[in-house]
Amino acid sequence: MNMVPLFQPDPKLDLVLERTIEAPRELLWMALTRPEHVRQWFTPKPWIITDCEIDLRPGGLFRTRMQSPDGKEVNDRRCCYLEIVQNERLVWTDALLPGYRPSGDPFITAVISLQSYGETTRYTATAIHRDEATRNSHEEIGFYDGWGTVADQLAGYLKTI
Repeated sequence: MNMVPLFQPDPKLDLVLERTIEAPRELLWMALTRPEHVRQWFTPKPWIITDCEIDLRPGGLFRTRMQSPDGKEVNDRRCCYLEIVQNERLVWTDALLPGYRPSGDPFITAVISLQSYGETTRYTATAIHRDEATRNSHEEIGFYDGWGTVADQLAGYLKTI
């Protein structure tokens, strides 16, 4: 049974990126939910994901560690899954740690939605922020370029699996 999510994006607080990707949503789901796949596309190159852990259940861990082009390990981000609707929607947040424990430095809640359109999938990534300043900062540091590049890398990676 499909339920309408309670969340609706607010342009003052949230950033939304949409892409049509030439792949079935089941393949996108696999690339979003398996560490061996996430490592291949989840950060804009030449950055790389050096480690990824996924415990795919509400309250479970989503963690990635990135490495800069000069070899510096950065951004070991630990997030908590809030909602998982197979092949349709993933929601995670860094406001909570696994097991729904509050974190000390929240930045975003991410919503990834997938909708099938024939042989293609509508990929929608939404970054939910606590206030306008955080939203504006995220946009200024390159949300659309960064998340857009990652979506393009995902589309390219899907052609290889």
